[in-house]
Amino acid sequence: MALVQQEETIQLIQETTGLSEAQIQKALEVQKETREPLPQTLVNMGLISDKDKTKILGRQWGIPFIDLSEQTLDAEIVKLLPQHLLQKFKAVPVSTAGNRLTAAMVNPLDVFAIDQMRLVAGMEIDTLIATEEDINSALGHAFSGNDELGATLQEVASEFGADADLTIETSKNTEEEISLDQLKELVDDAPIVRLVNLIIRQALRDKASDIHIQPEYNRVRVRYRIDGILHDSMSVPKQVQAALVSRIKVMAEMDIAEKRKSQDGRISLNVSGKEYDFRVSTYPGVKGEKVVMRVLDKQSVQMNLSRLGISAAMLEDFESLINRSYGIIAVTGPTGSGKSTTLYAALNRLNSPEKNILTIEDPVEYQLGGLTQGQVNLRAGVSFASALRTMLRQDPDIILVGEMRDTETAVIAIEAALTGHLVFSTLHTNDAPGAVARLIEMGVEPFLISSSVIGVVAQRLVRMICPDCKEAYTPPVEAFRRLNLAMDLDSVTFYRGRGCDKCLNTGYRGRGGVFELMVINDHIRELILKRAASHAIRQEALEAGMITLRQDAMQKILEGSTTMEEALRVIYAG
Repeated sequence: MALVQQEETIQLIQETTGLSEAQIQKALEVQKETREPLPQTLVNMGLISDKDKTKILGRQWGIPFIDLSEQTLDAEIVKLLPQHLLQKFKAVPVSTAGNRLTAAMVNPLDVFAIDQMRLVAGMEIDTLIATEEDINSALGHAFSGNDELGATLQEVASEFGADADLTIETSKNTEEEISLDQLKELVDDAPIVRLVNLIIRQALRDKASDIHIQPEYNRVRVRYRIDGILHDSMSVPKQVQAALVSRIKVMAEMDIAEKRKSQDGRISLNVSGKEYDFRVSTYPGVKGEKVVMRVLDKQSVQMNLSRLGISAAMLEDFESLINRSYGIIAVTGPTGSGKSTTLYAALNRLNSPEKNILTIEDPVEYQLGGLTQGQVNLRAGVSFASALRTMLRQDPDIILVGEMRDTETAVIAIEAALTGHLVFSTLHTNDAPGAVARLIEMGVEPFLISSSVIGVVAQRLVRMICPDCKEAYTPPVEAFRRLNLAMDLDSVTFYRGRGCDKCLNTGYRGRGGVFELMVINDHIRELILKRAASHAIRQEALEAGMITLRQDAMQKILEGSTTMEEALRVIYAG
């Protein structure tokens, strides 16, 4: 029976998506490991979109699919049911006819949800199926759209108008006119609370990784970093600046009276049933304190190695490395290139009751069950080096050192690897071979490096083409010239995103990794001992089969995952 159902599912998938038999077979092999439904496996592999998966489920269940991204919903109809109920059941009302209400749902087979909606609305419920992302977006527009933003800003402007005289004259280096007692009253003021909540909700809805609240001379600028690029979101009246910043500082348990020194804090919030952490940093500028909030979505961080975008062959080599009992594995790349995610995914793969895993991070971004995670605290005398020494007395099997910043930390990490521990850490270098040169520059002896380092991963994050507006196109000739490519254009199809509401008209939605893995073999060890230049080590790694960042990026271009322009921006720049 199960075999018949699987064959029917495969047939539906091929009819809906046009995937080849070979692609289906590859997905079936992956499914044996993940044990997830086949459509979800295909989504994880990047072979189909979440929208394709939802269409397939709709056909399986005999329920019509609706593309909410192409619909303009009546907010009054959406609000026939309360927001908390719709968020709980992941549903959105679409239309009415007589005594019947049609609702799009993520799970239209949820009889309990349908019954509850029927009782609350007092209408019979007909169902459609839609993606969770589209439903969340529709609810966001109906309940927290531009109307709320405009109303909130108008309320704030009237409450903190010119008569309030709270503007900070920092351009003249004068003291702020607002007193501490006033601030304490204002941080709990309803308009300020609503404004901060709105800024946070908007960031989560836009899938921002960072929120920037930046004072200017005549306004406060709010920007979101989405897929690695900063976008302007809104402007807030200058008069609100002190209260807005202080409200965030109170939430992050910072000192609102301290405005001349940078501070760091953390906020934990439950938004629409999901847990979020926000890492908050303030920086005193001449126009006032700037606030940056890093969004840490505990539930969306990718902890599965097979979903990071690492090619099958490279993943096999990497898994072979992380399953060794000792040695150092270094992950390199600039800030924001996804190094922490790769390390967390590796630790998650190794995490088991038989392993004692300890970390020292700066800071701890995501908390993982089964691990002992520590955080750098220089005021308390806890550095990477001191924590690493302590961890070695904790009978560890696996150690994560957030970064090898100095010679002392690097040497202790190497000693840990040489005494039978598997050590993960990061470095800031442009490519994998450059990690060796960086360690030597730090003063680590070549014989220690060659004896301990077993592999180096270099990585970057590139924006992925938006699946909702993806189209074929011919890249400019200049792109081929810069990439030094000579190929038959008739044999290759290139893709880009046209731009739509779902991707903020950028043509990109989400990011994926581009990787380079250098496995340290005997020949490379000999070169390290001889203090060979990075280009010599690189050449040996290439001869041993290393796929470079540029080659991996090109493969993702040819697969239709990203664009030439994005690869040029991230990988080929400089």
